[in-house]
Amino acid sequence: MVDIKGRSGSPWRIAAGRFVGNRLSLASALFIGLVALIAIFGYLIVPDSTPGTNNQHLELATKKPGFACRFFLIPGSATTQRVGIIKKFFRGQSNPYREVPILSHAFQGWDIVLTEYVEPDDSITIVSNYGMAGILFLEIKQEDMVFATDSLFINTDGVQSAFSRDELIERVERNHIVRRKFWLGTDRFGRDMLSRLIIGSRVSLSVGFVAVAISLLIGITLGATAGYFRGWYDDVVMWLVNVVWSIPTLLMVIALTMVLGKGFWQIFVAVGLTMWVEVARVVRGQVMSLREKEFVEAAKVMGFSTARIIFKHILPNVLGPVAIIAAGNFATAILLEAGLGFLGIGVQPPTPSWGTMIKDHYGYIIMDKPFLAILPGVAIMLLVLAFTLMGNGLRDALDPREA
Repeated sequence: MVDIKGRSGSPWRIAAGRFVGNRLSLASALFIGLVALIAIFGYLIVPDSTPGTNNQHLELATKKPGFACRFFLIPGSATTQRVGIIKKFFRGQSNPYREVPILSHAFQGWDIVLTEYVEPDDSITIVSNYGMAGILFLEIKQEDMVFATDSLFINTDGVQSAFSRDELIERVERNHIVRRKFWLGTDRFGRDMLSRLIIGSRVSLSVGFVAVAISLLIGITLGATAGYFRGWYDDVVMWLVNVVWSIPTLLMVIALTMVLGKGFWQIFVAVGLTMWVEVARVVRGQVMSLREKEFVEAAKVMGFSTARIIFKHILPNVLGPVAIIAAGNFATAILLEAGLGFLGIGVQPPTPSWGTMIKDHYGYIIMDKPFLAILPGVAIMLLVLAFTLMGNGLRDALDPREA
């Protein structure tokens, strides 16, 4: 059992008690969990669930946080199909409507008259007319519609249906006119900033997770085998570690990106292949000190295989340092991905990336719209800080001198 101070029980339970007692590190871990949860369910909760959150309204470019506007929804095609929740979960849902920002609307006869949105300083007025029947009954041919004074008759397969004008107006008001609020404003293409920040967190966390997984797989394997077998194999591994260590990380990532190409998965691999050296060095040092311990000698005497000794008896004792390094590497991977996005060689548009968002909008800092670059910058800062603080908490919790 673990007491309130977390000083009794197994080593892992003691470490868990210490970590929970560190409020700053615990808050950081909870923040990371919240961001991860929002990222996972991104397309199911964002206001703009189109693929890449790329629903553009150029008339509404660079609007400040809290801006609200009404939209008239025009059906795009009668063949547009809604995807299942699984596909929407991963890729989003194409918008079945063309959205027209409007200032006002009115009904004249069987038509709806729209005053489209323009900037308040503009001296122009854009007015457009749409037939209500064409909006509501996209799949019905014009020759099958008969208009009377206050009624519309539609013939389909020999069956006639009647609709009053008031009924059509009510349906247009309910289904085709919506009001939306952009809580964090819009970017230079009129896309919702909140949606792009949320989906951008998917990219950052995905790059961090996959890159750390790749670095742990390579680093633990090479470090553990080099530290255990020693000899010429250790010399070769350490030579490779020193060569990779001597190359600037960002330069190596850029070089790998040029070789692998620009794209989502290429960034994962490129960042992961540059972060394994620190893991390998730490694991090698830990394994070298543990391979001479009595429990390892006892395992050899009992005839256990080398793989079992390394992966079942030695590696569990080096998970503490590895966890601390993984937390730090996660933060480094997020910064690297943002840097690559800022340089234009990271994840490619229209997929949102925090680094790309900064690149696209840093010029607005001096144009009374600094939030366009500050919002993704703050997101990067908070997530990196959370991983750093969590890593510090893990270091303190796993330090045997604190027992």
